Amino acid sequence: MAESEAPVGPPPEVPSGTRVLIVTAPFYREIADLQISGAKTRLKEAGAEVEIAQVPGALEIPGAVLLASQSGRFQGYVALGCVIRGETTHYETVCEESARGLMDLTLRGLAIGNGILTVETRKQAVKRADPERLNKGAGAADAALALIALRTRWGAGAKPAAEPAANSAPNSAAESASGAEPETKGAPGGRKSSFGPDSEHIVVAEAPETSRHG
Repeated sequence: MAESEAPVGPPPEVPSGTRVLIVTAPFYREIADLQISGAKTRLKEAGAEVEIAQVPGALEIPGAVLLASQSGRFQGYVALGCVIRGETTHYETVCEESARGLMDLTLRGLAIGNGILTVETRKQAVKRADPERLNKGAGAADAALALIALRTRWGAGAKPAAEPAANSAPNSAAESASGAEPETKGAPGGRKSSFGPDSEHIVVAEAPETSRHG
């Protein structure tokens, strides 16, 4: 079966001022740079503003997207990473769980393009990441843009409704009586959002030297 080609034609149209976050796991730096180049170029063609955040590996990408969505600053997300099969079952875990996490967020209303490559060899990864070849970064950007366009067309909100934890308890007797949701402020642990308004490249988390998933 022939492999799919790189995206052709104009990207999906999105409203002026659309801001898209690229979340990348640059464990394989050469491959990550190729993916980012393809995705960023495609988003710019659509007139979108672009920010980039980095996380250690593919497993952290869904969490970073969720945290970014809570800021209310982004209309869409592009997930970029690369997982190359190794000697253990860790490959299956990373592939399945990263995809599951992103799909869960998509079904909650976020516009996400999944460009995490899951391959057998580095050669396969380079072929798919290269903007001059299969350009999967641009394909993931198109997916995010298409969902943003559909949400705009149907008038859906830009943020999904928060799902309360099953074991969460009201903060006061008044909340318990009224059935109101307890208010939460800021990021977990009281930390401020790391997504600044003036920087295109934002490091969300640094990769430990022992990290083995990309």
